[in-house]
Amino acid sequence: MALSTELTELLGVRHPIVLAPMGGAAGGALAAAVSRAGGLGLVGGGYGDREWLARELTIVAEGTDRPWGVGFLSWAIDAGAVERALEFRPAAVMLSFGDPGPFVERIRSAGALVMVQVTDLEEAARAVDLGADVIVAQGTESGGHGARHGRSTLPFVPVVADLAAPVPVLAAGGIADGRGVAAALALGAAGAMIGTRFQATAEALVDPSVGRAVVEGRAQDTERNGVLDLARGASWPTEKYTARTLGHPYLDRWRGREAELARDPQARQDYRDDVARGAIPPAPVWAGEAVDLITDLPSAADLVTTLAAQAEQALARAGRHRPGGS
Repeated sequence: MALSTELTELLGVRHPIVLAPMGGAAGGALAAAVSRAGGLGLVGGGYGDREWLARELTIVAEGTDRPWGVGFLSWAIDAGAVERALEFRPAAVMLSFGDPGPFVERIRSAGALVMVQVTDLEEAARAVDLGADVIVAQGTESGGHGARHGRSTLPFVPVVADLAAPVPVLAAGGIADGRGVAAALALGAAGAMIGTRFQATAEALVDPSVGRAVVEGRAQDTERNGVLDLARGASWPTEKYTARTLGHPYLDRWRGREAELARDPQARQDYRDDVARGAIPPAPVWAGEAVDLITDLPSAADLVTTLAAQAEQALARAGRHRPGGS
C-alpha cells in the first residue's frame, strides 16, 4: 500500500520520495530510474551548463513517462538555463541557495511546479510569499552544500511546515532509509528529499570510487566546511554556505585557516596539481550524517521500493504504541 501525501497527490507520484538534485551525481539516468519506480527524480542542473543539460535532460525525458524535474543553484544561474530546461517539459523545477524570485514566474508560466529549498525561516517566508508549490526544508545533517549557520532537520522541519501550511514541505538532511522517511512524515512533512543514499546506487553519475567511499564512510568522518570550495577555486559564497563532505587531505591542511587559504593563489594551484597527479580525488565526496546507514549499492528502483516499504513498516510500528505502554 503506497503512502499518500499532499506531495504524491500534487505530482501524481506513488511514493513521497524525492531524489535530491545533486550536482555531478543526479544525472538523467538516475532521475529517470527514481521516477519510474514511483518517486520524483530531480536532475542536478547546478550551474546551468547548457551542454550538460541538453544531454542529461534528454536522457530523463526519454527514460520515463512519469513526472520528473530539475534543480538549479539560484545564485549561479541565469534565465537562459531555466529556459533551456523548460524546453524538456519537466513537471517541477527546484531552486536552491540564493534568491529564487527572478525565475519563479517563468517556471510557473511553463506549467511546471516551483520547488524552493530553504535553510532558515526567512528563506521559508520568502518562498511562501513567492507562491512556491513545494518547499524543501534542509537541515544541517545533509551532505553537500547547506547553510553555514543552519538548523538540524528534526526541529527545523515542523517549524517550516507550520509556517508554510498548506504548502507541502519536504524534509531534507540526514535521511537515508525508510525510517527517516517515516520520521519526515511524522514531523509534518509531505515527503523526504534524499541525496547521499542515492549517490550509492548503480545509476548515480559518479565515479565508482565515490559510491564505495559512501558505503565505507561513517558519520564521524563527515565535516561541514568551506575549505574545499576555497581550495578548488569554486565560486560558492562560503561566508553563507559550507558543504558536508567525507575527510580530505586539504581539510586537515587548512582547517581553521580559511581566510589565509582564500588569499593564497598558490594553494589553489597546489590543489589542481594534486588532482592532476592523482594525489587527491577529482572532487570532494559529498556525504551527510546518515552515511552510516548506507551499506550497499542497489539500483535506484530497488532503493525506492525498499525505502517506501521500510517507511510503511516504521509507521505501522509507531501506530502500535499506546499511551501508558498498553
